[in-house]
Amino acid sequence: MRLCFLTGEYPPMQGGVADHTRHLAQHLAAMDVQVAVLTSVKASPADSSTSASVHPIIRSWRLSCWKQIACFLAAMSPDIVHIQYQAAAYDLTAWINWLPWRLRLGRVKPRVVVTFHDLRVPYIFPKAGPLRRWSVLALARYADVVITTNAEDEAALRRYAWATHVRRVPLGSNIEPQPPAGYQRSTWRQQRGVEDSTLLLAYFGFLNPSKGGEDVILVLDRLVRRGFDARLLMIGGQVGDVDATNRAYLEQVRALIRLHHLEDRVVWTGHLEAEEVSAALLAADVVVMPYRDGVSFRRTTFIAALRHGCPVVTTPP
Repeated sequence: MRLCFLTGEYPPMQGGVADHTRHLAQHLAAMDVQVAVLTSVKASPADSSTSASVHPIIRSWRLSCWKQIACFLAAMSPDIVHIQYQAAAYDLTAWINWLPWRLRLGRVKPRVVVTFHDLRVPYIFPKAGPLRRWSVLALARYADVVITTNAEDEAALRRYAWATHVRRVPLGSNIEPQPPAGYQRSTWRQQRGVEDSTLLLAYFGFLNPSKGGEDVILVLDRLVRRGFDARLLMIGGQVGDVDATNRAYLEQVRALIRLHHLEDRVVWTGHLEAEEVSAALLAADVVVMPYRDGVSFRRTTFIAALRHGCPVVTTPP
């Protein structure tokens, strides 16, 4: 079987979809599936950690991507094209959304599978209105199989009579509980100025308005004001590679830290390899994830915290 993953992000780009797709490619290639990954030029140099062939050649996710994708598929002739969909990973354009429809008109007609990592609508153009939602529905309707990762997204699509091909396949953790050899929790904390008696909160993932980063800072401030020796561990990269709004939100969070004079109580790890992320999660006393749209199993950072047995404080679904 020949399978082509189409994804807006892939390592070395940072992001949950990037890591998820690499895991899939790795395991399918080990099952003798011929796997190719077609992705953005931002994913250069090509990842070589799996036996999948990686092609970071898409220069833009606008209309011009159709020609590049069609040429690649004509050369590979895959049995299946699997689109990993997250609107921000495709620069909030809608051309990928209409790709399954376009492939039905071409000479190469692979079966198309779409995994929706969210149902966020693309931007398209100012005042696009209902066209944005129609674009998401078109991606689902013209695919041969649709995979959702959580009950909420599944229910949202199954409202439509044509959505008989929608299935729910829960995500797994991108991070296994495998810290570096010789890991000692107490030593790891002390190396970062965190005593055993300190209450170590952790936040894992990119900073984004939907994830409530400012609320985490306010929680830390309230604990300190009530006399707790508390610190906050910000695990992983800060903004990622695909959502431009994250950078502005990072500055809001930093400003709030300065406002409450918490600079010495916040530890930023920066981007970490998987085993170092595992070590950081295992070192935390509690992981705080105040999602403003409610916790969901679409959140791989939440799943990773659960996989590590961390106590998690979060918001209702």
